[in-house]
Amino acid sequence: MKEAKAKNIKSQETASRKDSHMELALQSQVSEQDDRFYYEPMLSAHPKKGDTWKVKLGNKTLNFPIWISSMTGGTLKTNEVNKRLAIAAGKFGLGMGAGSSRIALEDTIKVKDFDLRPLLGDNVPYYLNFGIAQIEKSIQEKSIDKIQKLVEEVSADGIFIHVNPLQEWMQPEGDIIQQSPLLTIRQFIKETKLSVIVKEVGQGFGYESMKELMQLPLTAIEFAANGGTNFSLLELMRNKTKSEYLMPFVHVGHSAVEMVEISNKLLVELDKKAKCTTFIASGGIKTFLDGYYCTQLSKGNTIYGQASEMLRRAQISQEALDEFIQYQIEGLLLAKAFLKIKN
Repeated sequence: MKEAKAKNIKSQETASRKDSHMELALQSQVSEQDDRFYYEPMLSAHPKKGDTWKVKLGNKTLNFPIWISSMTGGTLKTNEVNKRLAIAAGKFGLGMGAGSSRIALEDTIKVKDFDLRPLLGDNVPYYLNFGIAQIEKSIQEKSIDKIQKLVEEVSADGIFIHVNPLQEWMQPEGDIIQQSPLLTIRQFIKETKLSVIVKEVGQGFGYESMKELMQLPLTAIEFAANGGTNFSLLELMRNKTKSEYLMPFVHVGHSAVEMVEISNKLLVELDKKAKCTTFIASGGIKTFLDGYYCTQLSKGNTIYGQASEMLRRAQISQEALDEFIQYQIEGLLLAKAFLKIKN
């Protein structure tokens, strides 16, 4: 009797599913095609529960090639968001960059806001974040030790140096950069043993800049390319006087895909002179397919980063953020199984 009832329920579920398929079939026509990939359904099984995609960055290993990119920090509102990001990074084994950490140098009370290691766990790479103007100032004032002390105090793995000359110029209270960022970074690396990642803030790096950066002993280079959050535009939106005249600058820069192509060319050109071959492709990475494409197109050790997409969910709730990341991972593993890039 029970067996017959179970079969009947199963039959009803199948019929319901078939009816649903019929109703939805007419709504499921796809007119556009993502022509970046070959779809290869014959070559792999489905991903298994618990599958990972290990990638090394510095002396840490990520469970998946996903980086939670630097965005913001130092206020009550942003601190709650950053805690959620840190919890998610620890849960899924992703890398994380803090928002601008300058405030923790200027106000020791703020140090605790960047002490995210208890939430992250010991295995997740975590980097503080300082602007090139702050690094330049620390060299001039011989206060690099303060940055080193802060890194140690919050158990970070190193620092990002964000290079942002256009943002500083557009910012009403921006700093004046007195020498080329390249000279500053070279000098900083000589004077410290800190692990350093260099990034832009929404416009990427051109060929010559990448060529110089790749010859430095950096842990990684983050593209922070055009197409994502553009901090030059953000500052112009705050500065109505300059925005009318300097707005054309926000359209200048390089996409993440263009920067992958630049780095690929330089890996061949520089050969053994290339000391940095690890990249974080970020800027305009809206979906896991954008990230997957960049990681597969790259000839370097490349992961992908997202800032605004993570931030948007983290502002809602921990659950919304965790769900978003879970689907990113699911999509990545499916792409790895069934998609091959055409280039």
